Amino acid sequence: MSLESHLIELRKKHEALEAEITEAQKSPGFDDLEVQALKKRKLKLKEEIERHRTKSAAA
Repeated sequence: MSLESHLIELRKKHEALEAEITEAQKSPGFDDLEVQALKKRKLKLKEEIERHRTKSAAA
């Protein structure tokens, strides 16, 4: 898998998590801990995306 295709997949996962978080927050009685876990996963993806972008910019 090329770096660019990997970045595309990471961005798709990031967007999917954003949608999942938004839906979870809309539902009555949403679980705060679940949303917090989703947000942590989303942040880790964002950090990974930035690491790859930084690597590709330096190359």
